Amino acid sequence: MSQPNSRRHENHKIDWHLPSVSSSASAHHMSRELFVLTYGALVAQLCKDYETDDEVNKSLDKMGYNIGIRLVEDFLAHSGIRKCRSYNETADIIAKVAFKMYLGITPSVTCSNRSRNEFSLILEKNPLVDFVEELPAGRSSLCFCNLLCGVIRGALEMIHLPADVRFIQDRLKGDEVTEIGILFLRKIEEKKPKKHK
Repeated sequence: MSQPNSRRHENHKIDWHLPSVSSSASAHHMSRELFVLTYGALVAQLCKDYETDDEVNKSLDKMGYNIGIRLVEDFLAHSGIRKCRSYNETADIIAKVAFKMYLGITPSVTCSNRSRNEFSLILEKNPLVDFVEELPAGRSSLCFCNLLCGVIRGALEMIHLPADVRFIQDRLKGDEVTEIGILFLRKIEEKKPKKHK
């Protein structure tokens, strides 16, 4: 038995597609909101799974590292960033482009040494702790946002810039600011200008 033509015509008028995200910026915004809402639950589960803070910190760092090595491709594709010429420029891009793109914040950057290979990212606001007032009881050594260190380390390693990344200060532990330290472990090779013959 065939359907009447009018019924078939009505079906073509219905838009069955789900609304699509129009830009990568709004996609990142949606991901950021979801990530922030679920991050506390992730840390709480790890605290149940592991007895010591050190084990939880290592697990968060490892998860972050795995995210970072995959995230760098998305970052390079959507940011249009070319190769950095110095560690200072790299630290600025991490703070002003990557943090802005994925977490909606822009940390300030300070250089910590004369060699210009050690930097601090100062976070005035940290969205990962928006719903956290204090560390869980008995977890004073927990580095709640250690995932961020792993993400930065993994992403830098993928572009051949190995670095030691760690929390130096944390508001959740009573410090005045949240500070992430980045120590680049290899010298940037300066290309010598070619001599024209």
